[in-house]
Amino acid sequence: MSARPDSAAAPTVDGLYTPGANQLLVVRDLCVYYGDAEALDHVSLEVGAGEIVAIVGANGAGKSSLISAIAGIVPPRSGSIRFDGAEISGWPSYRTSNLGIGQVAEGRQIFPSLSVQENLAIGAMLPRARAQAAQALERVYAMFPQLAERSAQSAGTLSGGEQQMLAIGRCLMGAPRMIMFDEPSLGLAPALVAEVLRTIRELHEAGMTILLVEQNVAASLKLANRAYVLENGRVVLAGSGEGLLADPRVREAYLGL
Repeated sequence: MSARPDSAAAPTVDGLYTPGANQLLVVRDLCVYYGDAEALDHVSLEVGAGEIVAIVGANGAGKSSLISAIAGIVPPRSGSIRFDGAEISGWPSYRTSNLGIGQVAEGRQIFPSLSVQENLAIGAMLPRARAQAAQALERVYAMFPQLAERSAQSAGTLSGGEQQMLAIGRCLMGAPRMIMFDEPSLGLAPALVAEVLRTIRELHEAGMTILLVEQNVAASLKLANRAYVLENGRVVLAGSGEGLLADPRVREAYLGL
């Protein structure tokens, strides 16, 4: 990971979101199934306002299922999901989004035939975001000047890194209180991975609450205040990012050390 940039060089992110309560997300005993196949087995975790919490584990461990359940894309079979005190388990995604839960999905999922600005405008269609859409657009363009330069360009013609910046910008247009990142560096060149992780760090340093699922275990644990390790749909380890990075079980299983 690249060195922390000087504050003068950091993007302007103030005003893109409103901090929430101290304990923003609380998941308790969450179970998710796909038919008869169990994806999550009584998973519990907490994310405090202003924290960055990482979820690490091998492919198939249940990380994306957890993100999808919180977002309202996959209905849980049982358990509780509370966001800022409200029970949201089973809510549809449009309701969780309007509550302030943003998601930068795996694979970016932009609209390739639409322009950069049209993609960003879609992010501001949430009722919570409409009144401040113009100001949010200015802030996103300040964060990502390359998007401003390509505002009329079809999103599908952007590079992979630019498309990831667009996906993050579109999420920020929705005025999120928490952003869930699902494998944000997937398929990107190393230099672009560093840029994406730097952007996540800068959002966190500006006060954004972040739940991070990232294939680069070492980088995500370095970023995180706290982290959870999922194996076969269960939380098997939890602790500070620094502590898990030094844990011999994590180092052997995920870092090859």
